[in-house]
Amino acid sequence: MNRLPNAPAPVTTQVASTPLKVASTPLWAEFGRTLRTRRRLAGMTQQQLGLRVGYHHSLISKLEAGLREPPAGLPRRLDDLLDTGGDLSALLTSRSIPPPALHRTHFSLIPGGDAPAGLAPLADRFWPDRLPYHGLPCPLHGKDGAHECEVPPYADALTILGEIDGNNPTGVDPDVVHVLTALLGGYTEAGLHGAGTGLVGSVEYVLRRIVSWAESLNAHGRSPHAQLRLAADYAQLAGRFRMQQGQSVVGMAWYDRGLNWADVCESPGARASLLGDVCSLARLDGDAAAALAYARALEAVDTGRAWITTLAKLYQARGHALGGDIGECRQHIAVAHRQVNRFDERDRAEAPWLTGLAGRLRMEATIGGALRDLAASTGDLASARSAVQSVEAALDLLPVPMRPARVLLTVRLADALACAGHPDAAALTAAPVIHEAAGLGTATTNRELLGLRRRLSQHWSDLPEVRDLLEQMPGQQARQ
Repeated sequence: MNRLPNAPAPVTTQVASTPLKVASTPLWAEFGRTLRTRRRLAGMTQQQLGLRVGYHHSLISKLEAGLREPPAGLPRRLDDLLDTGGDLSALLTSRSIPPPALHRTHFSLIPGGDAPAGLAPLADRFWPDRLPYHGLPCPLHGKDGAHECEVPPYADALTILGEIDGNNPTGVDPDVVHVLTALLGGYTEAGLHGAGTGLVGSVEYVLRRIVSWAESLNAHGRSPHAQLRLAADYAQLAGRFRMQQGQSVVGMAWYDRGLNWADVCESPGARASLLGDVCSLARLDGDAAAALAYARALEAVDTGRAWITTLAKLYQARGHALGGDIGECRQHIAVAHRQVNRFDERDRAEAPWLTGLAGRLRMEATIGGALRDLAASTGDLASARSAVQSVEAALDLLPVPMRPARVLLTVRLADALACAGHPDAAALTAAPVIHEAAGLGTATTNRELLGLRRRLSQHWSDLPEVRDLLEQMPGQQARQ
């Protein structure tokens, strides 16, 4: 696997080098003054108002200073919350107010070959009939995750998507946004179920068209923030697929672009999710210091969101595990458990994948990985035994169709058993999936195979069952 570029560069990714142009229209200043007056009359701080409407307080500050166009739907929600009688919405509907323009560098893409001519087919089972889907709300109407939007049928969706071409529309067609969001969820779901053929090319193809559309909107004086929010999510998925293929440099480049777009559209959720994946990339590279730096940057995104804190603590636990710090690893796991129990409605809307059975699965799988890494780096048998319990719990919760995840977790369980001093059980557990695991070819599964092979060959290569397993694990298939 290629070495991770000097970390932690994306942690400091900012838009300050190419700032938003300050709106000079007096109407923006009027909107900001009205918002500030009504907020103060309601006795709220910017932070309190931001929490009530689901946005970071920095957005409220920029709105009041006349530096930002309000996201779609926000003026009406502000009117309702502040009891303005519709004054804020009226300001935006009675007269045309051009949004602040973005610098052209905000629309730059990573260098690469030609995009594919079209999309890989997506099975009907991966296409939703409405949003939110796979934790993705509609960027136009579902900021709080509560509003549902109908999605056109897949056959119609491809026609609608074809409207985004060299002559990009200058308006924000809700159907196009709904299709792009549904397609993102569908690609994500397909990847989890192993239907990965052509997915990375399709994701990057759509991503390039979204950014082109955003640039066209910006050039026509329209806000591209909904499109750039989608671009951040697509960049994360492109980076994830590239990372799974072992292409860490390309993956990191997409993550860097995604972080930039998340900053532009001021989406703490997108930024936190992206930083979580960058943590994983650093961990796969074996760089504990970088993994911890990214995890701490993730936590700093928004300490008021319990789901972000939970995710950050889990990733910090894994970073400390790589460094062999038993106390810090276990402490961060304990804090993550407490934070999950504090989720409020906004946390559940923004991170449904951390709630319910899906949340328990993710928690157990991540904690099992952390404790296994801790046992591998320290030789602590108690951590190894705890790792076995967590991974077994994750496997029990895993849906049957998610075969790649089951294969990965089975190899992780075998490795945890090896760390616990049970080589026979490790070999017996891994044997049924060893060929399938080697055939997946993903960086994460290869990393699990490499650790299992290393531990078994170092200590128990003379055991017949271990020797048989090692003979089925060609060295080139266990590489990064």
